[in-house]
Amino acid sequence: MKATQVTEAGRPRLSKAAVVERGLALGDAEGLEAVTIRRLAAELGVTPMALYWHFRNKDELLTGLADAVWAEIDVRVDPRDDWPVQLRGLLQSLVQVLRRHPSASQLLISSEKRTSEAAMVATETALAVLHRGGFDAEYSAAIVRNALFTGVMLVMSEPGFEPGMTEAERAEHARQSRVRLALLPPDRFPMLVAAAGPMTACDNPDFHYRVGIDLFVDGVRALSRRLAASRGADADDLTAREDT
Repeated sequence: MKATQVTEAGRPRLSKAAVVERGLALGDAEGLEAVTIRRLAAELGVTPMALYWHFRNKDELLTGLADAVWAEIDVRVDPRDDWPVQLRGLLQSLVQVLRRHPSASQLLISSEKRTSEAAMVATETALAVLHRGGFDAEYSAAIVRNALFTGVMLVMSEPGFEPGMTEAERAEHARQSRVRLALLPPDRFPMLVAAAGPMTACDNPDFHYRVGIDLFVDGVRALSRRLAASRGADADDLTAREDT
């Protein structure tokens, strides 16, 4: 994507999409603290004023980055699938996007970054899936919020996840963490000492995410069954009272 286009007057015109693309790449590489109007202008080879045509300040810029992240989530669901399969697909897509963009987790946990068209489409889709699963609006809303934060925390809790660090820095950070656990008194912390490696490194990231997604979806399915059983018991109790 070209960062600028030339106007009829011969002056460069920066596209909003190019600003967002470069801002997201910078945030992923160096952390959101590095994403400033001045730094981004230098990256794009323009003056800061060129960016102010699209974003009045850094907060608006970060909102634009969050919108781009939301738009990457695949909200297509197969109507032939059962609702737990649809829910799993949505959560998997969220996690894939968050893994692709190390800066995205920090972006999406801010409530004002969840009001774009793409964010609302994703939320509407998830609510509809849960409605088909028999959940009312209160439960559906709670589950959708927890799904978002489950995805965020799965990414942020992956051993070795350190946005803004180089590969070498991450490796050294993991090594130091592993040594600290391995050197704990084994008589007091035998399990931690034995698990020093898995607790501080992620040799199989897919396993980390699969377990997390399984825990969430299986938990929602168990909640659905419990609520259905409770409604059935309430209906039986009402019928018994009406018969007396």
